[in-house]
Amino acid sequence: MKFSVFQISRRGGREKNEDRMGYCYTRESVLFVLADGMGGHPEGEIAAQIAIQTVSAMFQRQAKPTLKDVQEFLSTALLGAHHQILRYGTTKDMLDTPRTTLVIAVVQDGRASWIHCGDSRLYLVRGGELLMRTRDHSYLELRNAAIAGLERVNRNVLFTCLGSPTKPLYDVAGPVLLEQGDRILLCSDGLWGALDDETIARQLGRQTVSNAVPDLVEDALRKAGDGSDNVTVVAMEWETPDTFESTQGISTDSISDDVFASTIQAGPLESFADDLDDETIERSIAEINEAIRRSAARKL
Repeated sequence: MKFSVFQISRRGGREKNEDRMGYCYTRESVLFVLADGMGGHPEGEIAAQIAIQTVSAMFQRQAKPTLKDVQEFLSTALLGAHHQILRYGTTKDMLDTPRTTLVIAVVQDGRASWIHCGDSRLYLVRGGELLMRTRDHSYLELRNAAIAGLERVNRNVLFTCLGSPTKPLYDVAGPVLLEQGDRILLCSDGLWGALDDETIARQLGRQTVSNAVPDLVEDALRKAGDGSDNVTVVAMEWETPDTFESTQGISTDSISDDVFASTIQAGPLESFADDLDDETIERSIAEINEAIRRSAARKL
């Protein structure tokens, strides 16, 4: 497995940066994750940090060195992150829980699958053209739907997220067979809010990710001006040839099956992060899987 990857997070005109992102991989599977803590609720950066740490911990536990079922992992990981955010709010006796968006991508067996909740996006670019992108869980993306009263709603408002008292809505996509040079980009709304899809796809497709991503971020910050949102991106180029020395190329061919590498560090959680042990993760997975089974049984 061979890929190049670049990640960056820049604070715009906001008081603080509540975005979090990272990636991790084994010999035969790689995970990318990005979360954007939501303003208007307390400790959005904590929600985002809990989300990416939970997903990373579950990936490390299950990818040995591959995930048995990628689609099941994605939904279980997202719901596990939601569960941990709610647990954090309960532990802290918070009247309003922290909330965040989340987008996760897994590449395994040369195929990409992903899941998202909220308006943090994933773009799949091939040959400089946009092949696919996620659709935001916002009223803006429903503007063409025949829903009475929608014209009176702030269309930028999200109708689902992680950390809300209600179960999050999410969409799973893939697997998509990747081709040489395909790019996958995960980003917060600070990027796509300033740059249109065509611009993102064109710039991402014509340069290596280590050059394209910083340029895209700078363009977004410059275009949005003083009121810019935070801009966070993690992007990869699939099967980059060894001759592209300027990129941060990663080859997993020579590592052993039990190796796990990650850029996701423990954040400002300390004691709570320590609670993300095997027993807690196993309990969360069991509870979520049981809820999924009950829901499926009711539909029969």
